[in-house]
Amino acid sequence: MRNIDLSPLYRTFIGSDRLSTVIDTARQSETQSAYPPYNIELTGEDTYRISMAVAGFNQSNLSIETQENTLLIEGKTTKADENRAATTRYLHKGISARNFKRKFQLGDYVKVQAAEIQNGMLHVELRRELPEAKQPRQIPIGNS
Repeated sequence: MRNIDLSPLYRTFIGSDRLSTVIDTARQSETQSAYPPYNIELTGEDTYRISMAVAGFNQSNLSIETQENTLLIEGKTTKADENRAATTRYLHKGISARNFKRKFQLGDYVKVQAAEIQNGMLHVELRRELPEAKQPRQIPIGNS
């Protein structure tokens, strides 16, 4: 993959810091691992769901946080899990339960509504909520 130096462009992005952040994030996301696998679904006109396979993790091992337009989902194994895995003799080990951090860039006005874990799947519900000032409105036509 070629590296593209965009630093000269940043000098002309006065007041457009968000654009440079998005470009930097897109470049960094190429280095994210594919673990754990996930789906992103469009469940309605302005609703979305991220479903992530988190076999071996429970609520206490997972954390979900948002900061600005970034959603961070993190899974950490405990020392007890690591000790159990170290003492177990596997004939085949296909289920990975390693620590992970997965970042998602959220669009403007997209908020996390809820999260639940069910049958080894973490479901995060998202909703795009436009402020009243940004919503389309009808302009009545009058006679003069």
